[in-house]
Amino acid sequence: MTTTAPRPADRHRPAARPAPAPAPRRDTGRHLLLATVSVLWLVPLLWAVYTSLRPYEDTARHGYLSWPRGLSLGNYTDAWTRSGMPHFFWNSVLITVPAVLGTLLLSAAVAFYVTRFDSRLNLALLMLFTAANLLPAQVIITPLYRLYLLVPLPPRLSDSLLLYNSAWGIIAIHIAYQCGFCAFVLSNYMKTIPKEITEAALVDGAPVWRQFFQIVLPLCRPAFAALATLESIWIYNDFFWPLTLIETGDKRPVTSALANLQGQYFTDPNLIAAGALMTAIPTLLVYFALQRQFVSGLTLGSGKG
Repeated sequence: MTTTAPRPADRHRPAARPAPAPAPRRDTGRHLLLATVSVLWLVPLLWAVYTSLRPYEDTARHGYLSWPRGLSLGNYTDAWTRSGMPHFFWNSVLITVPAVLGTLLLSAAVAFYVTRFDSRLNLALLMLFTAANLLPAQVIITPLYRLYLLVPLPPRLSDSLLLYNSAWGIIAIHIAYQCGFCAFVLSNYMKTIPKEITEAALVDGAPVWRQFFQIVLPLCRPAFAALATLESIWIYNDFFWPLTLIETGDKRPVTSALANLQGQYFTDPNLIAAGALMTAIPTLLVYFALQRQFVSGLTLGSGKG
């Protein structure tokens, strides 16, 4: 092994100075902007909590901007008993759970077909499902309302299977309206799953249904958790569809049943604030239970186009 002796000119060359360290970035403006936006988001919520804890007599006499003379949970007790919230909470569960499960199952089937089978109609099929989310709900309510009224009742079936004025109709419209978004997200996620897995299962004799239920669906658990969080919050908080497609007040979910707290000649804003905050508790529980999966699912399918 030979070594090269340094040249004479290199002996007198000064050593290279290390590069100066980059100046620390000043994020004061960014932090100030984020803090301002956070305060603007929290002010309505904190104001609703503050209003719900004050008796109506206090705010009527001294105004909502005054210092409270007393705080209590009386509005929450009155809202729970007067509006029959336990019954309406159960109605929301009967609508939300089947709608979320049906949406995830059907959209997963569409995404599986689009990503695992080569066809010229794949892109058109995915665009058709996604296009349903481009129309506002108010645009299609008139033809949908007439359609729900004109759907004939099959013989020997009870009125509980009618689409109008029933939970089945609300579940059906939620599934139809949310499948496009979920199919789009799940198709992007399924593209990251190697096709060799299903091809190996096909060689071993596994049919398509077994590939779908036993191979692909278990691998999509992070995507299902993130979408289940979003869909549960969206469907549970929906106010428009039950208000227009359910005529009987006892069949409505809790979000639409908040109107029961309003009187014909008198409305207590403090009572309504308490009822609205109680209505938001289930969505908070769902979010905190699936928070980790929800945050990680915000970038689903971003690793592969």
